[in-house]
Amino acid sequence: MDDLKSYIREIPDFPEPGILFYDISTLLKDPLALRMTVDRFVWLFSQMHVDQVVGIEARGFMFAPIVAYNLNAGFVPVRKPGKLPAKTVSQPYELEYGSDELEVHEDAIEHGAKVLIVDDLLATGGTAAATAQLVSGLGGDIVGLGFIAELTFLAGRDRLPGLRVESLLTY
Repeated sequence: MDDLKSYIREIPDFPEPGILFYDISTLLKDPLALRMTVDRFVWLFSQMHVDQVVGIEARGFMFAPIVAYNLNAGFVPVRKPGKLPAKTVSQPYELEYGSDELEVHEDAIEHGAKVLIVDDLLATGGTAAATAQLVSGLGGDIVGLGFIAELTFLAGRDRLPGLRVESLLTY
């Protein structure tokens, strides 16, 4: 899948100096690259009998519904606070430069549902770990986490012990 790297634009010093940003908008606009990305996720998790695919705000929203559709599963958004209209549960988490919080509707995950979590990037693992805690707290059975890219030098998968983690690309 390394051929997908050619579809990801690298932007130095964004959002701040010293950061190399991996822009997936160039992958999204290419029909073949988009299809290859979605098809790979579907192939990796098609034998898991996924009930729901959770997409993490915001770029996870671009892939999770398409993957859910192809797996004949439902889609569940995990969002920043104040964005969901019904009663929610929340999970705070630490970032390299502060803290944040994620929310999901309290009735979004059926107890015992097989859940796949999808996002664009696995970096430090804080967002993914918080999402996994939300899903588990609602009684979901996490069958895996899928990422387009993983920054291995940040060791994010270490924050997801015991969980299946699949990254299409590694940097």
